[in-house]
Order: sequence, then structure tokens, then C-alpha cells
Amino acid sequence: MSDKTACKELGLTQDEIVEAIRAGKLHYRVASMHGNPWFRLLRSEVEELVQESRGRGYLEQRQATSELAHVDSELRRLRAELTKLDERRAEITARLSRGDDCEGR
Repeated sequence: MSDKTACKELGLTQDEIVEAIRAGKLHYRVASMHGNPWFRLLRSEVEELVQESRGRGYLEQRQATSELAHVDSELRRLRAELTKLDERRAEITARLSRGDDCEGR
């Protein structure tokens, strides 16, 4: 997981991450995308750090909130796809009821 994801999903600050790295609590690799550096962290170590610093209940709440946001996003995507498919189905059904066919008669 990236340090940015750890901040967003688990509520850590960049300073907390850097402190934990310096203390040897987090293993990391430096990565870069489009010239922007970021830390690649082990999710299990980050979750352990959050659990130690803020408690298990906090960690579980943040994970549940993150999962809920993901599910909501997926539902929005699927609803949009369903709407497009319903429209396409209506077009095809209308064409069939008019007697249009694919043979060009």
C-alpha cells in the first residue's frame, strides 16, 4: 500500500508514517510515478501501527468505512451500466417490434 493510501484509508498522517519508518516499525521502498515519490508500505505493518496507536476499534471502523465507500462506488458504476443496458434493450426491442431485421429486406 502507498503512504497516500495509508493516510486516506487508515487516517495516518505523513509525519506518523515517517516517524514509524525511522523507528523501524515500517518497512518501505521508495517508488515514483510521473516524478512524484511515494513510499510503498506493507499493509499488515501499517494496520498493526494503527492498531497500536489508535486501537483495534478505530482500525476496524476505518476499514469498514473504506470498504463501504468501495461498495458504494461499485454500485454507482453498476447502476450506470444497467441504465445503458436497459436503453440498449429498449432500442433493440423497438426495432424488433417495427419489423426491422438484419437481412435488409
